Amino acid sequence: MKLFSNTINQLEQAINQSTTKQKVISNNIANVDTPNYKAQDVRFNQSFNNELQKLSANKTNNKHIDFGTTGNGFQILTKKNSNYQHNGNNVDIDQEMTEIAKNQIQYNALIDRLSSKFNSLKTVIKGGN
Repeated sequence: MKLFSNTINQLEQAINQSTTKQKVISNNIANVDTPNYKAQDVRFNQSFNNELQKLSANKTNNKHIDFGTTGNGFQILTKKNSNYQHNGNNVDIDQEMTEIAKNQIQYNALIDRLSSKFNSLKTVIKGGN
């Protein structure tokens, strides 16, 4: 028996992904002056595609496309083919600061949505009062 709905589980996974991205960006910023350090990035497209594959399609026509079957996680990739500094480091601090701000907005929105879901459950448990 599942205690929470799929929405809450998906929000939890999205928050975990956002937290991982925050750590990767923070690591990039911390290593902005480290020689030969290569910036890393978190790719969610793979995760999105994997989640999409978990959905089952209600096919009413043979020409409808299946969503797929399995998948998991997200990827952390190292950006190897670029150099922004003469010491081999490729961390672009302006881009990293932009990404951290975007990620923080996304994280706050996810937390707000999850909080709203739990408040709805709390209202139901109290009988609507």
